[in-house]
Amino acid sequence: MSKARVVVGMSGGVDSSVAALLLKQQGYEVIGLFMKNWEDDDTDEYCSSRQDLIDAASVADVIGIPLEAVNFSTEYKERVFSHFLAEYKAGRTPNPDVLCNAEIKFKAFLDHAAGLGADYIATGHYAQVRNMGGVFQLLKGEDGTKDQSYFLYRLNQAQLSRTLFPIGHLYKRDVRSIAKGHGLPNFSKKDSTGICFIGERPFREFLNRYLPNDPGEIRTLSGDVMGRHAGLMYYTIGQRQGLGIGGTRGGDGEPWFVSGKDMKRNILTVVQGHGHPDLLKPALTATDLTWVSGKMPRCNWVYAAKIRYRQPDAPCSITYLDRDKCEIEFAQPQWAVAPGQSVVVYESKVCLGGGVITATRDD
Repeated sequence: MSKARVVVGMSGGVDSSVAALLLKQQGYEVIGLFMKNWEDDDTDEYCSSRQDLIDAASVADVIGIPLEAVNFSTEYKERVFSHFLAEYKAGRTPNPDVLCNAEIKFKAFLDHAAGLGADYIATGHYAQVRNMGGVFQLLKGEDGTKDQSYFLYRLNQAQLSRTLFPIGHLYKRDVRSIAKGHGLPNFSKKDSTGICFIGERPFREFLNRYLPNDPGEIRTLSGDVMGRHAGLMYYTIGQRQGLGIGGTRGGDGEPWFVSGKDMKRNILTVVQGHGHPDLLKPALTATDLTWVSGKMPRCNWVYAAKIRYRQPDAPCSITYLDRDKCEIEFAQPQWAVAPGQSVVVYESKVCLGGGVITATRDD
């Protein structure tokens, strides 16, 4: 009987490298696949894909597996980056990692792997899959500080049934230890940050290449003009840094935070103090809903939700407005809820799915 074939998405980082190593040890036929998805300004100034490919190839050589490089930059621009720019232009704060996973890592990549005769694909995500009577559940990673299920909530049954997360049960320190113990050259390589597949670039400068600046006024809730903003697309709800207005202006020395954007009048609204009531929202509306099991969770049942990565689970209930729109109400008001970001719903350690935040409610 032939071994099951797994194509592993290898980024050059330690997580995907150890994922490939563990699968090889478990007896799978393993093929590494390096995805290049960004070509604009891919130079040595930033974390370039060239070095990542070298790292992935070095690891593949140590493990003893073949490595193929594939270019998905066209798919990335069409399916992810165009949406990313449209959201910023509309004044929202999108999460490109969520769309990148759904459209590239678990769609374009999965399709390509199928062409290579793969039975499964695998990645180095800190998440887990559990088969419960033919229904595939997406579970949180065991390492709570690294759990990445938030970014994977759009995955469906067809995708999960063919996906392996070999390091989902491990802690990051253990992953590095395994890499070092098996002589993987990237065992101490730092984790990547920045925009999915684009990397660590100066954000304002990067965005300005694709969208024009539109400066305007920064105002308080009472209408006082506090300064000028560089363009609403550069700011997100709850932002403190980069406003250019000192904490002492306003009397009590508290720092200023972005609390709203008026797209029609091109005004950025700010409030003073982390605990200002305008930064706390008891409920939100979400659309573009996707549920991992394919079934909508029960209405008005007590769940937990995250409105951003690494946020503690917040108890909540769901009320459906229609099949693709719901209101999520929290037991305690949530800080800095940002339209464009994803709200992801959990039942204990099971990620149920979620949607994109479109509005908030004030009581």
